[in-house]
Amino acid sequence: MFKSKKVDTSDKLKNIAFMLDEILGDTTVPRNIRAAAQKAKDSILDENEEYIVRSAAAVQYLDDISDDPNMPLHTRTQIWSIVSELETIKNE
Repeated sequence: MFKSKKVDTSDKLKNIAFMLDEILGDTTVPRNIRAAAQKAKDSILDENEEYIVRSAAAVQYLDDISDDPNMPLHTRTQIWSIVSELETIKNE
């Protein structure tokens, strides 16, 4: 049973990395926001850390930029969605 939960969390993190790739590939997103998204992606893909540490680090990077006035609205919505998904990992 534990293994199945681990696979689910791993799949969630891969899906979140894919969602972050969408932000990284969007040239309308300011460079500083893309840089924070890259740091968040790097942290969730860091296999040297436990899932909860990865998700907490990613949430921190994304929270730091979530109030940026230069962020496009569609990107803000994407980030909120990603943070919500990361919060479910922290609560598992």
